Amino acid sequence: MASEQNKRARAFALAAAKLAAERHCNDIVVMNLTGISPATDYFVIATGTSDRQMRALADEICQDAKKQDVQRFGRAGYEQARWILLDFVDVVIHIFDAEYRDYYDLELLWGDAERLTIDDKKEP
Repeated sequence: MASEQNKRARAFALAAAKLAAERHCNDIVVMNLTGISPATDYFVIATGTSDRQMRALADEICQDAKKQDVQRFGRAGYEQARWILLDFVDVVIHIFDAEYRDYYDLELLWGDAERLTIDDKKEP
């Protein structure tokens, strides 16, 4: 059975993925890394269509996190907007441009992780 903290992380990851979908990002993936990664429980990966869109999405996810009382511990790549990383410890969000997404291929690196659907409401 999942802990309360893991349930909150899962809900936040899915909410961030929904925001990415609503903002017309492509190829959105939520990966459950619980028990696989020592660093985080969930990855959200999305491909943006422009630097402006990617920054706007990052800002919106951070605003949503504040509303949910989820603290951001780090942000990287915001200025260049090729790969924006938002670190919420239990959830790490990656917003890529298409070139960087293909190059780094995080899905292959974490290929054994369970993939969640954005509208997934089931308990783990």
